Amino acid sequence: MPYVAVIGLQVLCIVHLMRNGRNPIWLSALIFLPVVSALAYFFVEILPGLGSNRHVRTARNNVVALIDPERELRAAKDSLDLADTAANRLRAADALAALGRHEEAVPLYRESIRMTVGEPDLRTQGKLATSLYETGQGAETLALLDVIPEPMGQSEKDRQALLRAKTLEHLGRNAEALALYEDVVTRIPGEEARCRYAALLLAEGWERRAVKVLEEVESRMKRLDRQQRAADADMYRWATDTLARLRASA
Repeated sequence: MPYVAVIGLQVLCIVHLMRNGRNPIWLSALIFLPVVSALAYFFVEILPGLGSNRHVRTARNNVVALIDPERELRAAKDSLDLADTAANRLRAADALAALGRHEEAVPLYRESIRMTVGEPDLRTQGKLATSLYETGQGAETLALLDVIPEPMGQSEKDRQALLRAKTLEHLGRNAEALALYEDVVTRIPGEEARCRYAALLLAEGWERRAVKVLEEVESRMKRLDRQQRAADADMYRWATDTLARLRASA
């Protein structure tokens, strides 16, 4: 092990020891047997605790999803094979939707709602509406959104409003979609709503308004680092290219 890495690991372990009040016997070992004791301390005292850290779990899950994107789907199907319950059908539907396989997710969402005792879960209905939209079933999406009770939280309300706006646009009801986009872009995180709003403004011939919206996207994008922009790279590329074209033609 390189000397610098040994020192770094030794310091990390000692700091962890002091902050967390671990057995002081470790301190002597870390000072006089830095390599072996530091590795032992890491595996015995530090590593087990990382599993309870939300950020570590999220990072680990992201890596697993990148390496084996269908792992959760296989696990969900195994659970469904063992017990055909509403919760297991919902889990399988969620896994399929996460992979973009919305046509397969729709019947599972429907069955999960049908099997649920009492009032259907609002979040599950919202997921079904999203998958219906993704499969091009705009009329059914809108019909479902019309009967779903309004969510309690503002963020859920905004997500539902964005889905409604997208659905209205899909159905050619552009004036209603524009009004919803204009409202929701002031609150909802991310730039999907702004980019969709700008694109629809352009389609309706409102170039000046579209430029203003795209300039907001550009300004917000500049405050993000490369990693933050990577997830929506295609969207930002479209916004940048479209804004450049509109400026050149002005």
